Amino acid sequence: MHVPREARAPATSGADHPQPGPAALSEQRLDVWLDVACLFKTRSEAQKGCTGGKVEVNREPGKPHRQIRPGDEVRITRTHGKQIVVVCGLAEHHVPKALARELYRDVTPPPTPEQVEVRRLERLARPPGPLRRPDKRDRRALRRFKGF
Repeated sequence: MHVPREARAPATSGADHPQPGPAALSEQRLDVWLDVACLFKTRSEAQKGCTGGKVEVNREPGKPHRQIRPGDEVRITRTHGKQIVVVCGLAEHHVPKALARELYRDVTPPPTPEQVEVRRLERLARPPGPLRRPDKRDRRALRRFKGF
């Protein structure tokens, strides 16, 4: 049976039933937040960093299942030192990288001139990598050189 359009109930715009979104979150798992905020490439890398002791939350070891809130301080040990961020927001799902940067405030102090100079010297002292893959002749020469 056909009901005329005027007799139907008016469509709601969704304002009566708010959908859970980024503003609705008050807590989130640490490993999920690290992934969504693009501080680690994947959630599994974030979990490995947490279990490996590379992540601290408010000066305590950060376990992957730990719940974080806006205002928490997260310290991540990187190869070049510690990165310190303050949680500003939470998001359920991945967001574009520009929006992901708004989920935290980076409060890492800039490196001292001495640290910058040490990094520069380390880069200069590092031997250059091969210019190309070794071919058959190069591999034979390497085997002879290594004594195999």
